[in-house]
Amino acid sequence: MSPVHVSFPLECLTGEISTTYNQIAVTGVDRSGNVSVHAPSSVRWSMTIGRGVPAAEESPDAP
Repeated sequence: MSPVHVSFPLECLTGEISTTYNQIAVTGVDRSGNVSVHAPSSVRWSMTIGRGVPAAEESPDAP
């Protein structure tokens, strides 16, 4: 299995809440993999990882 090495660098600002969506399509998703997040301990974050057909892109202005 070859590493994919994908990154989504973001600037996290103290006291500000932001939402960011990133989506990639890779082959070999039927195999196991690893995901990691590097952030200061003061940053709260969450992540969802899925397999299958990519979700439709949402407009930032969508309700």
